[in-house]
Amino acid sequence: MDPDLVWLAILFAVWMLKNASRNGVQLSAERNNLTNLNSFKYSGIANRKAIGVTEAREGKGVVVSTKKTKVSERKPADKIHTVTLRRGVRRAAKSVTNSLTRSYYRPDLQKETLARISAIYESQKPIKSHPAKEGRRHTKGRSQPEEISQPEEVSQQV
Repeated sequence: MDPDLVWLAILFAVWMLKNASRNGVQLSAERNNLTNLNSFKYSGIANRKAIGVTEAREGKGVVVSTKKTKVSERKPADKIHTVTLRRGVRRAAKSVTNSLTRSYYRPDLQKETLARISAIYESQKPIKSHPAKEGRRHTKGRSQPEEISQPEEVSQQV
């Protein structure tokens, strides 16, 4: 089916649009949409070739999914090819760059794909706990604080 015709059919699909539209930007929740923008360039449904990057289920690595171009439109489950990359950000970026540019799949989406991969890997890093920094204390010229004495208990004699 013609991608332009598909795009016109899904352009205002209510099931796909997010409510968080600010400053004239509409967000989309469709699969294989790298930037989640409601536009033809990033649409995972309207384009014949689409790429998506999501977090792996185990929490380590990313899952890169692409659309197969030679599979029939009648079998949508067979159209998605997924690869899980767990070896690190640089290896994932290199393999995705090679698959996008060398095979002429979608070289125009390389920057967005790499940005999404690095953002996912950054979110998977453990949070470092730093001890609270103590500020400098100026004690010169000040008298030492006096100790506060506890009030003595008065015993009652009966």
